Amino acid sequence: MSATKDTVLVVDDDNRIRQMVSIFLRGNGFDVLEAADGQTALDEFYKNSNRIDLILLDVMLPHRDGLSVLAELRAASMVPVILVTAKDEEYDQLAGFRAGADDYVSKPFSPSVLLARINSVIRRTSMKNRNDKIECGPMVINNLSKNVRIEDKTIALTQKEFDLIHYLVSNKGLVLSRDQILNAVWSYDYNGDPRTVDTHIKQLRAKLGVMSKCIKTIHGTGYMFGVDEDEFNKN
Repeated sequence: MSATKDTVLVVDDDNRIRQMVSIFLRGNGFDVLEAADGQTALDEFYKNSNRIDLILLDVMLPHRDGLSVLAELRAASMVPVILVTAKDEEYDQLAGFRAGADDYVSKPFSPSVLLARINSVIRRTSMKNRNDKIECGPMVINNLSKNVRIEDKTIALTQKEFDLIHYLVSNKGLVLSRDQILNAVWSYDYNGDPRTVDTHIKQLRAKLGVMSKCIKTIHGTGYMFGVDEDEFNKN
C-alpha cells in the first residue's frame, strides 16, 4: 500500500452533504479538498492538480454546472471523476459518461457504496498502477503488451475479451451488473444486446482454464471476479 494518502476533491453546493462526505472519506484514510461551486472546483483543481487523485463532482452546481466543469477538466486532464446528482434518468447518466465521467452515483447514496466506487475508480485509473502488471494467482495481466499469461502460457484473447478480464480483475471483489460491464467495456454509446456480456463471459471462461472459476455469476445481478490465493499457493 502506498505511504501517501489518495486525495479526493469533493464538490457539492449542499454544505451538509459535502461535509458529511468529507468527514467520512477522511475517516477512511483519504485527504480531502472541498468546493461549493463549479468555478471554485476548477480553481482548486488547477492549484492542486499534482495531488488530486479523484474528483467527486455534483452535477447541479451554482455558477458552473458539473457537466461544464467536467468538459473543462477533460480538456486539461484525465483525472478520474465520479458524478454525483439527484438525477437518475438514463439520459443524464449517458450525458455524464459521454462527457468523460468515470462513474456515476445518484443521491441518496450509501456511504459504503460510494467508498467502494471511489476505491474502484482510483484503482482502475491511477497512473501509479495503470502500466503495472496485475497478478492474480497464476494469472498475469499486462496492460502495456495487452496480453494475459496463465502458468507462463499466453492466452489468446480478442481485444474485447482482454478489456473484459482487465475490467473484472481491476474491480476484484465487487459485484458488477451487466449494464456496468457493458458500459465500461463496450462504452456508453453501445446499442447492442446486453446478453453480449454473457456470451463474452462464456468465451473467457473457456479460455482461462484454472482461472475460469474465478469469474463468479451473481444470479439476478451480474458477475464478480474473486480469487482464493491460498488455493493457488497450494503445492
